[in-house]
Amino acid sequence: MITQSTIDEIFSTARVEEVIGDFIQLKKSGSNFKGFSPFSNEKTPSFMVSPAKQIWKDFSSGKGGSVVSFLMEHEQFTYPEALRWLAKRYNIAIEEDQAQSAEQLAQAKEKENQFTLTAFAAKFFKEQLHNTEEGLIVGLSYFKERGFNDKTIETFDLGYSPKAWEAFTQYAKDNGYSVDLLKNTGLTVGSGDRAVDRFRERVMFPIHSFSGRILGFGGRILNNQAKAAKYLNSPENEIYHKSKILYGIYQAKQSILKKDECILVEGYTDVLSLHQAGIENVVASSGTALTPEQIRLIKRLTHNLILIYDGDAAGIKASFRGIDLILAQELNAKIVVLPDGDDPDSFAKKHSDTEIQAFIAENAVDFIEFKIKILSEEAGNDPSKRAEMVSSVVHSIALIPNLIQRELYVQKASHLLDLREETLFRQLSVELQEIAKESRGGTSQNSAELSAAIKIAKPSDEPNFKIQDKTAQVEEQILEVITLSEDKKYTFKSLASAEKDEFYESTVLEEVLANLEEDEMEFSTPFYKARLAEIRNQWEEKGKIDVSEFMRQADERVVAMYTNFLTEKYFLSDWKNHGTHVPTLEENTPLHTQHLMLTYKVLNIKKQAQQAKEELKKDLEPAERMAVLKNLMYLKQVLTKAEILLDKSV
Repeated sequence: MITQSTIDEIFSTARVEEVIGDFIQLKKSGSNFKGFSPFSNEKTPSFMVSPAKQIWKDFSSGKGGSVVSFLMEHEQFTYPEALRWLAKRYNIAIEEDQAQSAEQLAQAKEKENQFTLTAFAAKFFKEQLHNTEEGLIVGLSYFKERGFNDKTIETFDLGYSPKAWEAFTQYAKDNGYSVDLLKNTGLTVGSGDRAVDRFRERVMFPIHSFSGRILGFGGRILNNQAKAAKYLNSPENEIYHKSKILYGIYQAKQSILKKDECILVEGYTDVLSLHQAGIENVVASSGTALTPEQIRLIKRLTHNLILIYDGDAAGIKASFRGIDLILAQELNAKIVVLPDGDDPDSFAKKHSDTEIQAFIAENAVDFIEFKIKILSEEAGNDPSKRAEMVSSVVHSIALIPNLIQRELYVQKASHLLDLREETLFRQLSVELQEIAKESRGGTSQNSAELSAAIKIAKPSDEPNFKIQDKTAQVEEQILEVITLSEDKKYTFKSLASAEKDEFYESTVLEEVLANLEEDEMEFSTPFYKARLAEIRNQWEEKGKIDVSEFMRQADERVVAMYTNFLTEKYFLSDWKNHGTHVPTLEENTPLHTQHLMLTYKVLNIKKQAQQAKEELKKDLEPAERMAVLKNLMYLKQVLTKAEILLDKSV
């Protein structure tokens, strides 16, 4: 784990305008920078970067945040990955938390060593492909014969591993890498004098992580006489887990984000050919059955998935399990079957990107149509087989967590199967019960995977960042005025004084806390309650409010909230020329704060009064009923006084 001191150094050193300028073109606009949004297609630039506040805001998509949150959005880095990327860019040494156990530190070191070695290996394989006679004649000629151009070869870091038994192993040893590390990373097999290259005489397909680091390799043998597997992958190790990665995800992620759609194919060359044809939002499962972890990777970028299959019947039927996993994670799945004799690789070579997109648009069907079509052909008119088909279709519908979607798909299935909706809903109830049993204690591999997918798809228990009611809305507005006012002292006018005007000095935070304490109130929304506690703790410890400290958190909702606070929402004309006075923040803040606190008090009293009314509906003892009535009368009196003061604050 990265130490807090390192995190602080990264945030204080990194410049948001420099980092974002590495990815998009920015132009000076007053004290800020402006550019086109990388998250949407727009004709007028609405992407703003503030060097003074060290924040960015994309007004077209609503996204915004710190330098770290930009990398998390644009590059889809995790929080630690973004920090490490910035540390590398600004040459900051990363200190790890020594609270980690020796075992954890050793594991982290092993992972980093493996990443260093895979990057070293990828560079070696590229040099062999482009700068050796064997690589040019054997490796590069193969890629060229397959129709891949220089740009594609470079984009995917393709390479070649030579025929010699120890070419890479010896080169790595000469550069200080141990045989143990070479074996653990899966680049070398055997031991001692028999340690040899795993991927000899193969063209190499480096497999990148979400953030672009090389996790492992796929290698295709070119010697037709060799008695070896046509394709060979890196073995499982500290950094390479085949079930958790997708080939091409690093190269495709920006296109997936922009198009809000991901295309899934099977093999490496399928990805290369489609990408070269202009279909860049494409990834591959690398020949493995689709897993919940791979679906979760896609879900980080989009909820819309298109699966492309060739006409192989066995492969199509095997896809049903993967489709069920997709549905369980609430992705919208559509399927495209290519013409007989074509796979994505060959189809892409015959058609332009416009033709491919048109074919997908015309032939994509949802999972219901796809499954019914395939199973109907197999079942024919056999009642028993048709009953199994109906159960299978309804089982897939039952995996969808969204109730409305389930009902709509039942209606569609009813139409396609020519069965009554009531019949399908009864079967749906049965399937839901079975799924519930499986998720509680399924033992088969399919049950376990479905159970994992369902758990991944379940909504988070954490509070929703979206404002759900008036109380939460006012809580957010209170936090906003605290944030913008920082530790400035303002002159407040006492609203309670009827005789004469009374004034007092206070910060907004002190005014808010005093009101909450006086009226025995506290924030009811957990998310906002935690933010107020953070601000209060910082004030008590440091005597000031430093928003930049809160912007360093890993929680994207926190960063987004403060970014919205710090972003100028309103642009005023020169009203003075029209004889109109526009109140300044200093003039507005005290009255605005008092208005918010009185509004919050009124909302709380109304909530308590409603709870008292609900109590009166219960079967209470006479004494209990009288106590509730007295409390209700008191609340009404307090509410009346609060509403009078609220009117005065306007």
